[in-house]
Amino acid sequence: MNNKLGTPWILGVIVGLVVGGVAGYWYGGKAGYELGYAAAEADAGQVEEEAAKKATEDAAKAANPFEIRNPLEKVETNPFNQVKKVLNPFE
Repeated sequence: MNNKLGTPWILGVIVGLVVGGVAGYWYGGKAGYELGYAAAEADAGQVEEEAAKKATEDAAKAANPFEIRNPLEKVETNPFNQVKKVLNPFE
């Protein structure tokens, strides 16, 4: 068998794959970390902004003395049924 040409070629391919794998792992890990960290910072900032906005709205609602509320909001019966019975005893 004539392995003079085959052995260096296979050895070169293996070394290239190993070097490429190590470089890809190192670069991918670093880039993935940086992208993930930037995304986490953006998410945290957005959550803080939403919480501040909600707190501001809640404080504004609590401090508003002119807010109109329905006094019959929780009334489930018709208050005029008793008046109707008094005015019309034949029913």
